[in-house]
Parts: sequence; structure tokens; C-alpha cells
Amino acid sequence: MSTLNFNESVASVPPDEAEMLDALPDEDHYDTQVNGSQVPTSSYRLLTTSNEDPEEAVFEARETGKYLLAKSYFDTKEFDRCAAVFLPPAIPASGLAIFETGKPKGRPSTPSKKTRLWPSEFNELPRLSQKSLFLALYARYLAGEKRKEEESEMVLGPNDGGQSTNRELTALSKGLEDYFLRRDEVDPQIKRSQGWLEYLYGIVLARSKQEEAAQDWLVRSVRLNPYHWGAWEELSSLLSSIDDLDAQLNSNMLGQNVITLFYQVHTSIDLFSTSDLGTTMSALNSLLEIFPTSAFLSTLQALAYYHSKDFDTAASIFREILVNNPYRADSLEHYSNILYVMEDRPKLAFLAHLATSIDKFRPEACCIVGNYYSLCSQHEKAVLYFRRALTLDKNFLSAWTLMGHEYIELKNTHAAIESYRRAVDVNRKDYRAWYGLGQAYEMLDMGFYALFYYQRAAGLRPYDPKMWQAVGTCYSKMNRIEQAIKALKRALVASTYFETESPAQSFATSITSQKGKLQRRNTGRKMLDPGILFDIATLYERVEDEVETARYMELCVAQELGTTTVSPSRARKGKHSKPRLKKEKGKSAAAADTQDDSDDAMSNDTEPLSDASNDTEPLSAQDPSFPYNKSQKQEEQPDDGFGYGTTAMTSKARLWLAKYAMKKDDLDKAERLAEELCIDGYEVEEAKGLVREVRGKREAAAEVRGPNGTMENARERKAA
Repeated sequence: MSTLNFNESVASVPPDEAEMLDALPDEDHYDTQVNGSQVPTSSYRLLTTSNEDPEEAVFEARETGKYLLAKSYFDTKEFDRCAAVFLPPAIPASGLAIFETGKPKGRPSTPSKKTRLWPSEFNELPRLSQKSLFLALYARYLAGEKRKEEESEMVLGPNDGGQSTNRELTALSKGLEDYFLRRDEVDPQIKRSQGWLEYLYGIVLARSKQEEAAQDWLVRSVRLNPYHWGAWEELSSLLSSIDDLDAQLNSNMLGQNVITLFYQVHTSIDLFSTSDLGTTMSALNSLLEIFPTSAFLSTLQALAYYHSKDFDTAASIFREILVNNPYRADSLEHYSNILYVMEDRPKLAFLAHLATSIDKFRPEACCIVGNYYSLCSQHEKAVLYFRRALTLDKNFLSAWTLMGHEYIELKNTHAAIESYRRAVDVNRKDYRAWYGLGQAYEMLDMGFYALFYYQRAAGLRPYDPKMWQAVGTCYSKMNRIEQAIKALKRALVASTYFETESPAQSFATSITSQKGKLQRRNTGRKMLDPGILFDIATLYERVEDEVETARYMELCVAQELGTTTVSPSRARKGKHSKPRLKKEKGKSAAAADTQDDSDDAMSNDTEPLSDASNDTEPLSAQDPSFPYNKSQKQEEQPDDGFGYGTTAMTSKARLWLAKYAMKKDDLDKAERLAEELCIDGYEVEEAKGLVREVRGKREAAAEVRGPNGTMENARERKAA
């Protein structure tokens, strides 16, 4: 019989055959003569291992039969039976009634420590090979996880509140701690370790909320076995910010290899990081040159564009992945999110049919179907499918977050809060769950809670204007106007962050109106959000600062035609600025005026919003994208015609400016703005009333003044 390789024969042995192989007697007790007959030689001794460590090779060869048996149980998800092959079995949760001989029936007795067959804990692990010991301990850990899920019962049920825990963690932690202490005495340089047990110990510590220690052990694991991707994923899940990742990479604790590059890209995208998107895309392109047809890398690339809000590019990459791998369901829930945001109902319906035809019992397929029903405004059915996804996998992050969104639509805030909390428990770095919690508490008029969660979301996603806008709205409702203005200015700067020409940074945009929807196209110009500008102006109006209010209202109106800069001095002085005597002197004066005004407007923007907001990443107030940090030469450039067009916000700003001009007795400007409102189609009735008021004032003024322009006596006019 030819010699079989130990690693090649593991995955193909059924449990029955593995039991027969394990039933063969050990070599030390083997007797070739039984009742005068010759016993055939066991094929068990013909199996070999590929381990280079001679001591480990001896253990693995000796444990071949038991390992094959345990692995067969593991493959059939009989984790307790798998662990019991190498370890003393633990007492089942329900206990066992053990009867002693010689006792009357019906009188069970508690076994003594000597006769107890299932010790509840074990402190000293048996002497086994690292491979067998890892398989047994990992099976015991998974058995505890399985029992924890069984105890929690239905999703969001009475027992699904996070009270159930994995009861095996304490014994596993103690056993592995003693094992490593003994191993360090024998092998202080850890030359014989394979990294598997370090990985398991890191998981146990992470589930026990000892995250710093877990990171240390997982780093040891990836250094010993850099090609174990599971350890890299666990290490990535423990990082809370991109700064932690940079610290790891700069310290060179992870080593330099291609897997480290995979880890860098995967973690950056998992952290929803856009601040270093250029570095991430560069590393990703380097990996794609090595693995040009990798569906995994293409998925990471699509997710990078998705987090940068470049939905068209992300959708095209996902379509290409589906064409090349039509039976691959991994990460398709993100593709369904993209189609949902794009409101592409036909493609989302096709994707739902495709996912259910591949495997309708995968959580990804259930999430896709749930997204489809949500787009059809059938929120009850959407919740049903998200719950099915969580029944299949309670750690499926997208299902928790999306189910929270659906409960918000159904006005079930308590269920939404619980869903979002469970999403945060699965992944603290999901800014969408933190933002959802803020929305739910805002609906309940609990402003302080909403502000806290919005600030957490803004800290995780500092370059997303939506996060800062929510923070500013909360401050505004709490009458903290100064903090609200600062938050909205940060939102204004963040809104220009993605507007660049380079697709690697993000996608450049301009907004045009088509069928009532906003559509984006590349213009290479940094646009300002008129809604944020109008909100800032409204806040200045609340503190009775008419000059600043007029500034931001003018900026809001200017976004209709794509004007990204307006002179603050012109906004303050109006049309009555002094003419420039010399061209060069005028340019210098205007530039100095603009810079001084910019310093006044944004001098305090780098300060924290409040003591509670120190966890958020501040944006630079002197970013060149801010509208006032421009030269006068740029201010005088003509409109590029690629603005937002006429919107409700710009029309409201124009109406306010018309009333302000009326208040300042600038009737020509007020009439012009009011007539523009009549043409725009927004605020038409109020604009017509304003036009009539302007004309009435003019007629009254004409009646009051005489032919020579002097005031006449009212009594004389009446007599005439």
C-alpha cells in the first residue's frame, strides 16, 4: 500500500470509517498473534505527516486515527463529540443522572470526584500535538457559541438581550494560559509554535472583552503563521480607528509580506476610512497587478468606491464580478445597498432572484430580498427577511443595521434602537448604526442621547457632511447656536471633500435636475451644499447677525450656477465699494480683505464643539476648499453653468435676500430677486406679493415727491 500524506487524507474520511481507524489498537500494545492467527498490518502506521518538527511529527503520527475521527465530527458540526476525542468531556447543560449499583431504583446519587466522568472544568491540558489540541479546544469553543445561540432563541425575543454568554470561555482561557506558561519554560524563543493556539487564545480574550491582550496574541499568531487569514480578520476587528492601523504598520510588528498588504487594504476599507483613500487604492492596485482576476480584491475595490459614494463605479465593478463569478454570493448585500440607493428596482429584482437561486438560505440572499421589499415600500416583508438573515447568522452586521432602518420607517423606535445596539455590538466601527441610534433618539425628542450618538458617527466618519449636519441640527434644537454653526461649517467643508477630479480620491460631481432626482457628473469643481449654507444663514438670523446671514444667503443663491466663491467684502459692502485706482493695488487689497475676512469667519472652527465631542476628528478650518479662502481673481471668474440649479433652498435664500433688500430700501434689487422667484416656480405667491409691495412703495414715493424732487405738503396735495 502506498504511503498517504497525513494532511491530504484528513478531509475525505467519513465518521464511520474514522471510528474504525481509531478502533485499531495502539502500536505499543499490538499483538500480531491472536488465537494463533496472523493479524494484518494496520494501514494507520503508513500515514505520515509533513511537520518538520520531529517532536510534533511523532505526536501527529501517533494521533492520526483520533485526529481523523475528531475532524470528521468537526465537519459534521458535532463539536462536543469532536472535543471529547482528545479532552475529557464536559457535563451537558441539562446534566446527567448517574446511578450506582446496589442502590434501590429511583434514588439517584451524585457521583464522587473519583467516579465523576464529566469534569466541568479542566485546568491542565493533555499532552498532544498542537494541531490536535487546537482542533479539540476550538471545537469546544464553537460548542459554547452554539449553546449560546440556542439559549437566545428567536431574534429580538425575550431571551435575545445579550445576557447569554459562552460558558466555555473561562475554562478555555485558564487552560490556554497554563499551557503557554509551561511552553514558555520549555521553549522560551517559541521556535516550535505554529500560531494556531495563539490565534485561539486571542479569540477567547477578545470575547472576554480583554481586547489589548487579544491584539498581542493575535499579532504573535500572524507573525508565526502569516498565511492564516482568519487571524488577520480577528486582528482587524479589534482596531477602532485608522490611527491604530497606522501605528501597527509603522511599528513593523506585523512583518513585511504580501499578506500584510492584504491586511492594510482590508482594514482600511473595513474602517470606512476615506482620509487615506489614495494610499488604500494604491495598495489595492498593486495587489491587483499580482492577482488580476481576484474576485476578493475586486470586491474590496468596489467597497472602497461605495464608501466614497461613487455608486456608479462600485455598481459597475460588482456587475463585472457577477459576470465572471455568477455563483459567488459573498458581499452581494453591499451591491443590493448600492442599487437601493440608486433606486434601480429592475436590477435589484434581478439580483434578488439570482441570490435566491444560488442559495436562499444564505444571509446575503435574505438581505437582498429584504432590500427589494424595502424599495417597494413593503417594510413588514423587509423586516421578515432581515430577521431570517439573522436567524441564519446573528453576527451578520448588515441585517441588524438594515432592520433598524426598516423599524425607523415603521415608527417602531424601540425595536430600531435594539437593532442598532446589536449592530454596534457586532461592529463598533459601523457609523451607520451609530447614526441610526441618533435618529431614533431624535424621534423620541431625547436630544442629549441623539447628540452623543451623532458625535460618535461623526468621529467614525469625519468627512461625511451628513454626520456633521446631524450634529449641528441637534445643537440647534438645544439652542446652542454657536456650536451648531461650527458643526455646520465643518459639514460645509466635508461636503467638498469628495468633489475632486481623481476617481481614486472619489468622484467629482455637479448636480443637475432630471425627473426630480439629483444626478452627478464629473466637473472637477468643488461644490457647496446650498442646504447647509441656508441652515448656517438661518442660525445667524436667530442670533440677529444680519450681515453674516446675508453672506451665507448670497452663497446659497450662488450655487445655482456653480459659483463656488463669493467675496465676503462684496457681501458686506454690497455694490457700493470704492473703485480701484490701480489694478495691481486693487488686486492686492481685495486679496488681503478676503484673507482677513476668512480668518474672522473660521478662526474658531478648529476648536472642539463641546466637551462631549472630543472623540470626533476636527476638520481644518483653513482648508483651501472653504469658500472664503480664495483670491479676488478667482471671485471675479464667470459662472461655469454646472451648479445645482434652482432648488427649494436657493429659492428660500433668494426670498430672504429680497425681503432684506426691501428692508434696506434697495427696491431695485428686491424687485429683481422677486421676479426671479416668479420665474423659478418656487415661493411664487409670496414673490408676487413682494413685487406688488415694491411697486406700491415706488408709487408712494413718487406721490410723496414733487416734480422737482422735493417733498410736498400732504394737505396741499390733497387740495390739488
